[in-house]
Amino acid sequence: MGSCEEHTLTLDTLNPNVIELQYAVRGPVVIRATEIENELASGVKKPFNKVVKANIGDCHATGQRPMTYIRQVLALCTYPELMNSPDFPADTKERAKKILEECKGHSLGSYSDSCGISLIRKHVAQYIEARDNYPSDPNDIVLSTGASDAIKSVMTLLLTGKGGSDRAGFMIPIPQYPLYSAATAEFGAYPIPYYLNEKNNWSLGISELERAINESRDKCKPRAIVIINPGNPTGAVLTKENIQGIIKFAKQEKLFILADEVYQHNVYAEGAKFFSFKQVLMELGAPYSQMELASFMSASKGFMGECGYRGGYAEVINLLPEVRAQYYKSISAKLCPPISGQVVIDCIVNPPKQGDPSYSLFIKEKEFVLEKLKEKAELITKLFNSIEGISCNQVMGAMYAFPRIYLPDKAIKAAEASGQSPDAFYCFALLEETGICTVPGSGFREEPGTYHFRTTILPQVEELKEVLTKFESFHLNFISKYS
Repeated sequence: MGSCEEHTLTLDTLNPNVIELQYAVRGPVVIRATEIENELASGVKKPFNKVVKANIGDCHATGQRPMTYIRQVLALCTYPELMNSPDFPADTKERAKKILEECKGHSLGSYSDSCGISLIRKHVAQYIEARDNYPSDPNDIVLSTGASDAIKSVMTLLLTGKGGSDRAGFMIPIPQYPLYSAATAEFGAYPIPYYLNEKNNWSLGISELERAINESRDKCKPRAIVIINPGNPTGAVLTKENIQGIIKFAKQEKLFILADEVYQHNVYAEGAKFFSFKQVLMELGAPYSQMELASFMSASKGFMGECGYRGGYAEVINLLPEVRAQYYKSISAKLCPPISGQVVIDCIVNPPKQGDPSYSLFIKEKEFVLEKLKEKAELITKLFNSIEGISCNQVMGAMYAFPRIYLPDKAIKAAEASGQSPDAFYCFALLEETGICTVPGSGFREEPGTYHFRTTILPQVEELKEVLTKFESFHLNFISKYS
């Protein structure tokens, strides 16, 4: 390595937006967790023998088994010679053949159209139609490299290309999924935080939206509102009435709606139900049904958990034709999303039908995963609320709990002395003493003066019970130490 003078890129010349960008889900606590894993592997003795990474919604990493149907179709598409094997049901072979017929050269190794394979876009539109009871146009569907890529592609359209008070503003829920704060930082845009009401089950008040946008007007040009439903990291599920209010607010303020709906299959609480923004928009009728809306879905969540295949899609409606042309042009610069990820999306939106050879096993596996997630959501909510110094809203949906921790002043001062936020201080101590890796609430942003952490509900039930027992012991000792 030479001196800084020899390098084009130094911290002084690096894009300042990259330096500002933070992504807590893979942040300092997680980096330390990986170091500890390496220490354990090299024989270093710890008070535990395994790191439990509860920092990220990676289902298969925590032991969830892949859906047989999805993997069979993928295998057949990847290695078509398996079509001759008697080990694959007829409907999986038929699905693989149809997908391969749509691939150039009948191979997953070829590029697709930039917006994705047309047959799969058609199937996505049919899925949305069946879900919402309103028409969906395949031309409004763009397949993507996970939902994250689709979200950033649409956000890019909304940038102003200007700075200062003319830069684009994005209304972002607090607490939020760090993709949104990271993307706004990367794009040089302005995050407009609106706070979810923890005291009322993380509900979203319209008066809070009005406060947030009014306070931002001299700092940016508000362009869009981000909604995450079911919520990440909160696990809350919006009511239809709440969604109606948000849509009316967005109409009044001329905001583009970005609806992150990747957890639409993950709703557990009694009486809770997922309503898509598209459905509610259409139910409201004109002029709301003509509003611009992008809704996002992923192969990584739900009951599938196929994070590594990077499959996702966006449905983007009511764009002006000339704007849609520019959107498609920007998409084309990325060539196409992974073809295997597109195959996974096809299996999700067009699963086996009753009477198909794969149907009964598919339903059995799907229901098993969702029932276990429901059991874990109830278990984790109940346990956190039974521990002194912690409160946790009901995990209604998604894959996370976001409990509030009430830290003694002595712990807060110790955190300040170590140069850490109090919740990061807590999460580092939890990791070092138990091997449990969580994410500090400050990484998602939170109401000033409150402290939280996010944990997944994904570990298998027996492991989760063991983790929660360890956690309770740690927490009580931590509070006692700093009281």
